[in-house]
Amino acid sequence: MTAQHGAPGGLFVSFEGIDGSGKSTQSRTLAARLKSSGLDVVLTREPGGSPGAEEIRQLVLTGDPGRWSAETEILLFTAARRDHLERLINPALAKGQTVITDRFADSTRVYQGATRGDLRSLVDKLHDLMIGREPDLTFIIDMDPAVALARGLGRGSGEDRFEDFGLGFQETLRHGFLALAKANPDRCLLIDGNREAEAVEAEIAAHMQARLRVLV
Repeated sequence: MTAQHGAPGGLFVSFEGIDGSGKSTQSRTLAARLKSSGLDVVLTREPGGSPGAEEIRQLVLTGDPGRWSAETEILLFTAARRDHLERLINPALAKGQTVITDRFADSTRVYQGATRGDLRSLVDKLHDLMIGREPDLTFIIDMDPAVALARGLGRGSGEDRFEDFGLGFQETLRHGFLALAKANPDRCLLIDGNREAEAVEAEIAAHMQARLRVLV
């Protein structure tokens, strides 16, 4: 399967970052802003976004940190992403809708591919075979891991299996996302999340406005 980047149809935007970085809040805020401007927007998340993928979400985000090996996680996340792509993302983009997702393949590249063993090549192979699509634009929100971890655990969502790996894991994740942004400057925009949410929102909105003008 050949990767589809900038394929015809709607705009595909992803938000990435460590746990507690504010990406979920910012993805919701951007979706609301674009909807108020008259755009047809679909807001979704990973793992999840389709009924089957939401079931897999419960398997990978809850329970003991050692519940799954990194290799098993890669398979579970890829299965969830494939279902998400087939049932929601691709149909929406084909209709010309703007799709905003809270996480996509970059999370698997960092969480399983770079931090829990040298498995990046496996992640990339599975992505090419089963997913074959990249977002048109990715916002990576960078934040102090200690602050983000405290925020993530403070939510008490019950989906905190990865937070339970501890601060060292979150620090490794941060470096993984920074490296990803550096390696993909055409797609990834690094956003400083160590600010008030309104300041982060304004920067993202400015980037998005510039991008939409180019596309028009």
